[in-house]
Amino acid sequence: MGHVVLLGDSIFDNAAYVRGGPDVIRQLREALGSGWQATLLAVDGDVTADVARQVRRLPADATHLVVSVGGNDALGSSSVLGERAGSVAEAVARLAAVQARFAAEYGRMVDAVAARGPPTALCTIYDANYPEPQRQVIVAALALFNDVITRAAFARGLPLVDLRLICDEPADYANPIEPSSRGGAKIAAAIAALVSDRTGPARSSVWT
Repeated sequence: MGHVVLLGDSIFDNAAYVRGGPDVIRQLREALGSGWQATLLAVDGDVTADVARQVRRLPADATHLVVSVGGNDALGSSSVLGERAGSVAEAVARLAAVQARFAAEYGRMVDAVAARGPPTALCTIYDANYPEPQRQVIVAALALFNDVITRAAFARGLPLVDLRLICDEPADYANPIEPSSRGGAKIAAAIAALVSDRTGPARSSVWT
């Protein structure tokens, strides 16, 4: 069997938000079944640069790594959405600068994680559960970050767990940005299917 390690932020470390219900790591252990182990190294509030610290605690027998990070990076850059701009081109240029910074940080992180050896999968940032019209703006802005993540996965031949397609209902969220037990169960099921595929995931496969 194997040992799955979850790295990243509160998408995996969501126990504080499920009001006593099962969190993602518990749901993953149940989905994997006997013979498998699952370890949570993800930390609520962490950003992409923090994954390097998480990786230092990697169990020696880890067989699969799954990374879900970037949402807090996006939150940290969200002030750009309230800035004034003289033209659409100027606004897009500012967003492009934010994207470029994230791309550099995310690329370094992925290479550092993948260098540890076990097969690595990446997760997109989901669309979250904000009310309209706020949600429309946030989803559009997150597309810049998700473009970085998908490109990082495809350029390195890594499987991608697309949380945008997995957490697609309001009930999948405990609040606007954290997964509920229902959403966590769907995330856990997708990860279990990925790591349990005996044929091995195809190059740059997408899991939903």
